[in-house]
Amino acid sequence: MAQQKMLQFTKLERRTPDKRAATERREDFSEIYGGFPALRAGEQASRCEQCGIPFCSIHCPLHNNIPDWLMLAATDRLEEAYAVASATNSLPEICGRICPQDRLCEGSCVLEQSTHGSVTIGAMEKYITDSAFEKGWVKPFTPRIQRPESVGIVGAGPGGLAAAEQLRRLGYRVDVYDRYDRAGGLLTYGIPGFKLEKEIVARRVKVFEDSGVIFHYNVDVGRDVTMRELRRRHNAIIIATGVYKARVLDIPGADLTGVIPALEYLTCSNRLNMGDTVAAFESGRLDAKGKKVVVIGGGDTAMDCLRTAIRQGATSVKCFYRRDRANMPGSQREVDNAIEEGAEFVWLTQPLEVTAQGGKVAGVRTVKMHLGLPDASGRQSPAPVPGSETLVDADMVIEALGFEAEDLPAMFNDPDLRVRRSGTLKVDAAMMTSLDGVFAAGDIVRGASLVVWAVRDGRDVAQHVHNYIRQGAAAPSLVNAG
Repeated sequence: MAQQKMLQFTKLERRTPDKRAATERREDFSEIYGGFPALRAGEQASRCEQCGIPFCSIHCPLHNNIPDWLMLAATDRLEEAYAVASATNSLPEICGRICPQDRLCEGSCVLEQSTHGSVTIGAMEKYITDSAFEKGWVKPFTPRIQRPESVGIVGAGPGGLAAAEQLRRLGYRVDVYDRYDRAGGLLTYGIPGFKLEKEIVARRVKVFEDSGVIFHYNVDVGRDVTMRELRRRHNAIIIATGVYKARVLDIPGADLTGVIPALEYLTCSNRLNMGDTVAAFESGRLDAKGKKVVVIGGGDTAMDCLRTAIRQGATSVKCFYRRDRANMPGSQREVDNAIEEGAEFVWLTQPLEVTAQGGKVAGVRTVKMHLGLPDASGRQSPAPVPGSETLVDADMVIEALGFEAEDLPAMFNDPDLRVRRSGTLKVDAAMMTSLDGVFAAGDIVRGASLVVWAVRDGRDVAQHVHNYIRQGAAAPSLVNAG
């Protein structure tokens, strides 16, 4: 790649990687975006203004040194660019693919504010890291010292993986326990392959395994092993389970056959694409082929369900959302992709009832909404329009209303584990729970959020655990565990 001068935004327009045509990509679950060729990557990196105050870094939860690795990539110092990118991010190739850059780094880019078009930061992060894997620069790491202490991590999602990497680099024995049969959490089972191919996750997990992180799969804490036993085994514990309890429709007919939780639907699809057999798909329950599908919700999970149903061969795919597009919580980029692929958005629409025929879903009765005064979140509150009810035919209704915390004190059979009213874990300033030596990070503390925030929390909690162990708490959890 030829070296490029910086500050080329006045000469070069913003370009994104090529996107496969909708007619092609709706036929498979491969990623829809290609990668930059080397020359294009260098040109796009060279558009960076090298700001004195890098708002892109400030508004990145990980505070990635974005201008630095853009400059290194533009000047053909790609291996150094990867070293800088990976110094602050445990999963750069994943964040480059799935972060909502339009709401974070790219949305804060000075060039975006000055109407020149932001630097394509996410695509460059993906290009730098994928190039590093291809060229063999990403290698297992060996800690400078091997410490005698061990840390147990419950959950192999992005928060747990980030914590595991940091603690292993510090020399601890790290054991990660997960109830699934693969690592990655929602990266593996929730996010569809057209946004994040599963080989990308497995490739990074393999680096951690080769570096000495020990993964224990199909382990359900509270059933297969108790929290008390884990506290006996390890000097500290990190809970990074995420939030998996789906919010459900609270309307008549919500319990009918054919009303499907979003995560169950997406997990099934991802398992199929990884070669697993899923009985609920074979029976037709989780197969959208030939069905009229309605997805209720307006976040990224709803977009994932819409686009998955299209690929499964649904005859129609509609999204009901009670506000308008401007008030949607999901990524506008994902809305565009869904529309291109054939999804229909029915804005300002509230479901009132799921109707049935023969005990199965037959339709959704809805009412139109209008937006009134802002609520506590700052968004306009929706209110029904009298006399605007209508009935829409449907064979499958997917609930994509978000996620809440599971009842961890009950699951772990440990009532001393304190939670907030929302069910998320209470932690102190050092990210420790009410159980001495037991820490928590990610969505199980902050509520449903972004992958990049889970990575940030995982890296932070690792440092707190390191401080806790160094401060002479040799193994207080062993004593308190009884």
